[in-house]
Amino acid sequence: MSLDYLVKAPKEIKEKNGALLLIHGYGSNEEDLFSFAPQLPEDVYVISIRAPYNLQPYGYAWYEITFDADENKFSNNEQAKESLQLIANFIDEISEKLPLDKSNISLIGFSQGAILSYGMAFTFPEKINKVVALSGYLNEQILPENYDVNQINHIKFFVSHGTQDQVIPVEWARKTAPYLEKLGLRIMYKEYPVGHGVAPQNFWDFKNWLD
Repeated sequence: MSLDYLVKAPKEIKEKNGALLLIHGYGSNEEDLFSFAPQLPEDVYVISIRAPYNLQPYGYAWYEITFDADENKFSNNEQAKESLQLIANFIDEISEKLPLDKSNISLIGFSQGAILSYGMAFTFPEKINKVVALSGYLNEQILPENYDVNQINHIKFFVSHGTQDQVIPVEWARKTAPYLEKLGLRIMYKEYPVGHGVAPQNFWDFKNWLD
């Protein structure tokens, strides 16, 4: 397999089951979001993947983030695009290994994982059914130049952010809803009075939305 992962099987394994693919944030690992697994829908495979870039002293990243002397933040967009391809390849590989319903694969991404979840929806829309984007933003620089919105319009988006987020400002997330709505895409957008994390109410809201 191209990426390390953890998997929780559905309660009832059918001929084909859907899947929730969990994509962690910068400096974390596949165990982080997998802690949600026991509370997530029981009729799907829950699969949590580990990013490819090793960070010292621990943790992993999907792409490099660097700061200049004025603390401006720069994302390595080429690495981000390579990670999109890696995730797409992983979906193909895991679909060979597990009896997945390829028309029912949803992404749950946090922070850097949310940014990549948007990227996946626009770059590989045929592989994705729903996107839960937690504490991230839409980075247009990693989207294909000539995407066809007609290939994306089946995807539903749940977007949430903390109003006190000091890592990714809530203003960045607030630009996402108008961008997606302008394209005619379906989005539920919510804010919570927390920092860079997932509040309990946020978790139950996106769980109910998935159900």
